[in-house]
Amino acid sequence: MTDQSQIDAATSLPAKIKTDLLIIGGGSGGLSVAAGAAQMGADVVLLEGHLMGGDCLNFGCVPSKALLAAGKQAHAMEAGKPFGVTPVMPEVSYAAAKDHVRNVIDEIAPMDSQERFEGFGAKVIREYGKFTGKNTVQAGPHEITARRIIVATGSGPFVPPIPGLADTPHYTNENIFDLREQPEHLVIIGAGPIGLEMAQAHRRLGCKVTLIEAGKALGKDDPEIAAIALEKMTSEGVVIMEGAAAEEVSGKDGAIKVKTSQGDVTGTHLLVAVGRKVNVDKLNLEAAGVTYDRTGVKVDATLRSVTNKKVYAIGDAAGGLQFTHLAGYHAGIVVRSAVLGLPAKASYNHIPWATYTDPEIAQVGLTEEQAIKKYGKMAVFVARYETDENDRLVAEGGGKGLIKVMVVKGRPVGASIVGKQAGEMIAMWAMAIANNLKMTAISNTVLPYPTLSEINKRAASAYFSPKLFQSDTVKKVVRFVQKWLP
Repeated sequence: MTDQSQIDAATSLPAKIKTDLLIIGGGSGGLSVAAGAAQMGADVVLLEGHLMGGDCLNFGCVPSKALLAAGKQAHAMEAGKPFGVTPVMPEVSYAAAKDHVRNVIDEIAPMDSQERFEGFGAKVIREYGKFTGKNTVQAGPHEITARRIIVATGSGPFVPPIPGLADTPHYTNENIFDLREQPEHLVIIGAGPIGLEMAQAHRRLGCKVTLIEAGKALGKDDPEIAAIALEKMTSEGVVIMEGAAAEEVSGKDGAIKVKTSQGDVTGTHLLVAVGRKVNVDKLNLEAAGVTYDRTGVKVDATLRSVTNKKVYAIGDAAGGLQFTHLAGYHAGIVVRSAVLGLPAKASYNHIPWATYTDPEIAQVGLTEEQAIKKYGKMAVFVARYETDENDRLVAEGGGKGLIKVMVVKGRPVGASIVGKQAGEMIAMWAMAIANNLKMTAISNTVLPYPTLSEINKRAASAYFSPKLFQSDTVKKVVRFVQKWLP
């Protein structure tokens, strides 16, 4: 919703506007392009018809991590016995936890505000945009013609056509954070990252939680890695039903029933978390001659539309991986290309991602299965290290975890981690893959003791150890050297 000052600012602009760069969408990707381009001297117009900051700030990354943090605090009060701290049942105010979520959003919001980006020199119009030609967009009373147009409209929750769902009260990530009445029993359809994060947060805040998943929970992750996280969640009381397709939904507030292939599930509240749909269908892309489908705009490696070179798409709108940091990466590609006129292409083998359950899951590059499929089993060495052997984790009761690094010809091509702060530890492998580093770059790095980062070095050691300690050639060389050393 826009305030009067924002409306006045928009209406003060002329009806017809010509600009260098028009950005449709004020989420993380669009804002990054706007900030970079405007500060470099380009004439920039930014359209946002809803909330500045987009899904990540208002409905996704930020509020979900804030609610997980509230759940973590509650869980800590029950988990102190191994440290000599008497466990107590926390008194949880669900509404106050949601106040924490709102406070976090409000604290970060100024970084994504209209005022900040107008300060960079961009013209911000709080309207939705719709193409009327190859390089022309109508936004409220404004007709905007641009040299280059960036589609950065992101994605929203996909609500599947389950019989009865449309007529039954349910939540998605766009409104679950507005709920202030604590669910007695939250039923979640979908056991991907969003479903799992919300399941653990709500369970730790005192709700009963049942997850319904038609396939495998965390089905896109390495199965061995996912199993460790799922085991922890079930030990905390989250019920996970795999292979249970939701066939019908019925009920009213406080009494919801989901019919599945494995029987009925009843609860008080329902959250739908089965995936995302790209927000491109209302842009009238046909008028611009831009080819697209349900996954997004069809783009080439430069992120330009394959059918209209004046139009780019970034982030979720470009199809493929749907991560805030990927949108930021795409923004950098577009700034180099559309603003500076430099050659720039997107690649994806170095893009990491994380699921912020406890334990966390993180991935960059290829999983073990993907690496073997691409390079062949004989060419891939999988370096493994169980993270619960790490001294820092032992001291802090960090629990079970695992790192797997897929290595081909001495270079990592993928890393999978499950454990405490896995999202932080994946950074070293993302850097290594992005810069084509060898495993020696990791093993040569000296790290402070005791830290979680040592887990990465131990994984590198697991790659070199067989070559050093199980090689007859190495043993012969050492015996020879020892014999002749003075």
